[in-house]
Amino acid sequence: MAFTFQINNDVQFQHNQALLDKSANYRPILKETKVKAASIVALERDTQYLEGWGVKQIAPIERLSSYELKRDDQIIIDFGDHQVGQFSININAVGSPMDAPLCFKIKFAEMPAELARKSEDYDGWLSKSWIQEETVHLDVLPTTLTLPRRYSFRYAEITVVDTSPKWRAVFSNPVVTATSAVDTATVHQPKLADAQLQRIYEVGLKTLADCMQDVFEDGPKRDRRLWIGDLRLQALVKRCLYLFGAMPTTAGRIPANVFTKPTAVPDDTFLFDYSLFFISILADYEAFSSDKTVLNDLYRVAKKQMDLALAQVTSEGKLKLTEENPVFIDWSNDFDKETAGQAIIIYTLKQFITLAELVNDTSLETYTAILRKLNQYAKTQLFDSQSGLFVSGDQREVNVASQVWMTLAHVLDPEQTTALMQTTVTKLFPITGIATPYMYHHITEALFEAGLKQEAVQLMKDYWGKMITLGADTYWEAFDPNQPDYSPYGSPILNSYCHAWSCTPVYLINKYLV
Repeated sequence: MAFTFQINNDVQFQHNQALLDKSANYRPILKETKVKAASIVALERDTQYLEGWGVKQIAPIERLSSYELKRDDQIIIDFGDHQVGQFSININAVGSPMDAPLCFKIKFAEMPAELARKSEDYDGWLSKSWIQEETVHLDVLPTTLTLPRRYSFRYAEITVVDTSPKWRAVFSNPVVTATSAVDTATVHQPKLADAQLQRIYEVGLKTLADCMQDVFEDGPKRDRRLWIGDLRLQALVKRCLYLFGAMPTTAGRIPANVFTKPTAVPDDTFLFDYSLFFISILADYEAFSSDKTVLNDLYRVAKKQMDLALAQVTSEGKLKLTEENPVFIDWSNDFDKETAGQAIIIYTLKQFITLAELVNDTSLETYTAILRKLNQYAKTQLFDSQSGLFVSGDQREVNVASQVWMTLAHVLDPEQTTALMQTTVTKLFPITGIATPYMYHHITEALFEAGLKQEAVQLMKDYWGKMITLGADTYWEAFDPNQPDYSPYGSPILNSYCHAWSCTPVYLINKYLV
């Protein structure tokens, strides 16, 4: 994952204030909902759930005020579903007069497995400051404590560090002021005959809603940024398009992500495919809305991304990747990404040509000629007719990503595309070495695009359905069905269990099954 953690301090950015102002005009008004806790629970060993940890209810939440807590006492509050928002709770003292401050820790968790881990044991490469944990001192009780930070959680674990031998702490009325840019109660949901698919859809919708904040965040627990890869799989929105379009480098390249608080700031991280996906987002938005104002505002930015990418294409139509501008495809670096990168530039170039036609770009023929070269190279040099699969790199490696992206780019004709994915299923399934819903989305969509509906539905059930079986209320940033306890950070305490790029069953079901 080193390619998503870059330091490029020497990069300089432009700031188009007119586009930034337009982005600000489309900032959503967040909807707030007061959500009361559901119950008091305790951790328990349960092999059905993630890392073998579940919870059992020990009391209704109405009994919370009957628990008088002293040094080292602990209680876990369950809100019944995933929440994103600000936590508050009433606290009082009982017994003798309060002769010492109350000190307690509060730890927020999206999954029980996080509560089973000790924060002090974490030694991963990602900043431990993301751990959702606070230590609070209160000198005077009673009070209503409202924590200033926003949290992403279902469970709140309270551990009393100390009171004094003379008195005890009592907690009551835990509430989260949950926020989202949308109200899912107003969203029309399809009625599916398959109960498992219905549940997969509902969890995807919840995931999407909880990531829809001031912008489409990649994850409300950690990062809280607008990433192009996540945005392309989330939804179409003017604000986010304008944010990226307003802050390219002086050379014109769009960053992989932007920060939005306290002001809009581009990150110094760049990914070859993410920059190209700005074109995809704009093309998808235009196809959906026919908003010529947005197209005219951002077409030149999109064109620059294509021109920068095409500078890495040889005269014979081969994409040459560089270390300075790595291609993402998926977190894993255990497979060759050249052919997948070739397919992505074909995929986005086709979308760009559609945009160029809409604005009557006079250089349109130049791009169509390059597309022909890219396609020809892919079919003659990268497709191995003997195996029926695309190969990648000097070692002519065969991997799932190459087949998937060549399918999504529709490099072959429909019958050949179906045969390609049938061979992929036969020779490369079950899938190994892939641990993100991001890549699983593309695999599933490729199956649908190739007409393999049954295989696509089964993969959705095996992958996103498995997360639900393991206890997911929202879909996770990383998940390997062959290694359910996998963490890219060395501990589930830093995993994001509500992540934007994981919500796509909503899109897939709406597009291919409804």
